[in-house]
Amino acid sequence: MKPNPITAAPMDAAARKSIKPVICYPTDTLPRPDLSAYRALRDDMELIETVIIPPRDAATWEVPASHFCRLVCPEGPQVGDLNLFNLNNLNERFYSGKTRALNGTHVGLGDQLFSNFPYMRPIATITHDTLDWYGFDEFGGSVHDVIGTRCDPYTHNLLSHDGQYHHCCHSNLTRALAKKTGLSPELAEPHVHDVLNLFMCTGFTRDTGQYFMKASPVRRGDYLEFFAEIDLLGCMSACPGGDCSSEHSSDTAACFPLAVEIYKPKRLPQGWQAPPVNGYDRSHGF
Repeated sequence: MKPNPITAAPMDAAARKSIKPVICYPTDTLPRPDLSAYRALRDDMELIETVIIPPRDAATWEVPASHFCRLVCPEGPQVGDLNLFNLNNLNERFYSGKTRALNGTHVGLGDQLFSNFPYMRPIATITHDTLDWYGFDEFGGSVHDVIGTRCDPYTHNLLSHDGQYHHCCHSNLTRALAKKTGLSPELAEPHVHDVLNLFMCTGFTRDTGQYFMKASPVRRGDYLEFFAEIDLLGCMSACPGGDCSSEHSSDTAACFPLAVEIYKPKRLPQGWQAPPVNGYDRSHGF
């Protein structure tokens, strides 16, 4: 909770507050995917791999470009923390901040996930979301957020002072990435980045602006599906907070596995081409 203001409001305070907002990044000129071209392939796909992510742990998988990846809740309500990398270059990875700036605080059907600088291009397109009915609730909450960073042992230690906890999503992702790449945990950890909080229901309180979570509306059989625009390495943690209805670093919350299904379509989307890296020349004015 922030302290009460110590500065007296100026005479024109109300006028300053009443100024209408301006959208930071108008997206009228942003190239948008032809969602119908992707969805036309969904009824004729071959399941080629299934990966199960155990509760309070993480796993990795590969998604070739032009394949679909379905992130599934196979049992009880469970939140997942998702990292995505260029399979052939770990330095290119999902950029939650710019994805948020271009799409909003929560992502869903038709939104694209963007990679970091200097690559900055769409690396995945969301083609189906069984929770798209949720929208925003009366508290300002919604699902699949790109707000939160991921639960981590550093913040946990800072706030709780109760020693070491090794099953926060940050640690889970670090272990899984280290196992996949052969990197040491110390070298793998810097590659772990801010996540897409799959199925997590979050928002900001209207009075204090604090980040909140509430019980996820996800149920058995729900899923988010995306199309891989480039060759991707996925890494996801089944959050130790379960459905995040009470806490997100816990050994007592009910937790369930998550599933990842990789599908190969019979053909490419009409007119599809893998997106090139960003066209900025990187001269930065020199």
